[in-house]
Amino acid sequence: MQTHFTPEQLADPATKRSNEVLRACVHCGFCTATCPTYAVLGDELDSPRGRIYLIKDMLESGRPADARTVKHIDRCLSCLACMTTCPSGVHYMHLVDHAREYIEQTYKRPLSDRMLRWVLARILPYPTRFRLALLGAKIGRPFAFLMPDARLRAMLDMAPKHIPPVSRNDDPQSFAPQGKRRMRVALMTGCAQRALNTDINDATIRLLTRLGAEVVVAKGAGCCGALTHHMGKTAESHASAAANIRAWRAEMTGAGLDAVVINTSGCGTTVKDYGHMFRNDPLAEDAATIAGIAMDVSEVLVKLGLPEGAPRGMRVAYHAACSLQHGQKIKSHPKDLLKAAGFEVVEPADSHLCCGSAGTYNLMQPEISGQLKARKVATLEAKAPDVIAAGNIGCMMQIGGGTQVPVVHTVELLDWATGGPKPPALRGD
Repeated sequence: MQTHFTPEQLADPATKRSNEVLRACVHCGFCTATCPTYAVLGDELDSPRGRIYLIKDMLESGRPADARTVKHIDRCLSCLACMTTCPSGVHYMHLVDHAREYIEQTYKRPLSDRMLRWVLARILPYPTRFRLALLGAKIGRPFAFLMPDARLRAMLDMAPKHIPPVSRNDDPQSFAPQGKRRMRVALMTGCAQRALNTDINDATIRLLTRLGAEVVVAKGAGCCGALTHHMGKTAESHASAAANIRAWRAEMTGAGLDAVVINTSGCGTTVKDYGHMFRNDPLAEDAATIAGIAMDVSEVLVKLGLPEGAPRGMRVAYHAACSLQHGQKIKSHPKDLLKAAGFEVVEPADSHLCCGSAGTYNLMQPEISGQLKARKVATLEAKAPDVIAAGNIGCMMQIGGGTQVPVVHTVELLDWATGGPKPPALRGD
């Protein structure tokens, strides 16, 4: 794609990077075939190719973002299926992230939008605040039908029936391995996951220590920054990310780290991009170092090796989170691990398509998200599974809200298969 940025515009590192991404695009349109929003809406401007044209025009002109451009950028899930499909290697993620930052700086949203985004940015990354919000949503859920705004109804619907107790495993501490230590890893305990489902981190710690890893929860680490990053709130997202970088770097220079383990794939995609996010920051070297040792939990489990398990007679429908299969290009590890543990693994049709969760997307674009959820649930249920497994808390909540089939994290099944307790969702808890 031909671009016409001025030398002054290209002096800005973000614009320079966007120019590189734009020039890689050859207009082929392969991305439209795998774009969930294009599949649902059928509008060229709601495809990656259409959004690329809008972003190019907005950035080249240097004008403030307009309502039309914002509408179509806001509808993007950032599922990154387009990056998997693209034959030209267009790094759409960096482009749309820059566009969102530019929109945040130049466009004044309607008051209701500004308030919603402010609330989400002040609540979701903070587990205690999020817990209190979930309690309030649980109380208010019976009155959801009175809400005039579909986004407010979606927020009430998000609350789980049972808010899990606080897990002390999420506090800064170290967990000794069983037997000889084979690795020392830092576990990212996350933010929203700590409020929505404490079983995931507990199962991860049990599983890793059982396989010989010392697991440390680093003091000062918290939200990865993804939630605010995808809203274009760069200062807030970088502050969260910087806290993690410093916390994990301190562990590296202390007792040492072999990996930063992440069991929420949406966070993993962001942490692995810390090197790019901080490329022009004094933390650049440390950020690149942390990004280089960041691993999804399935990658670490493959390194440690999982004992072969006898057939368990359980049919698992595996949902591939977009952030895992498209963002991190991890496609086979979770399925291979489940099969090795003795589970029968099946995949739904169109497994490359998003479930509609996408961080805060299901709260800000509930109509589109609802259509994608219904499609995903239908394809999963068509496989007649005993359980649905996924590697991302957002996907689990989204899919779980549309089916009676138990939904669990992949590590919960692997923990159970290697001596841990049966996942609470399978016990009916």
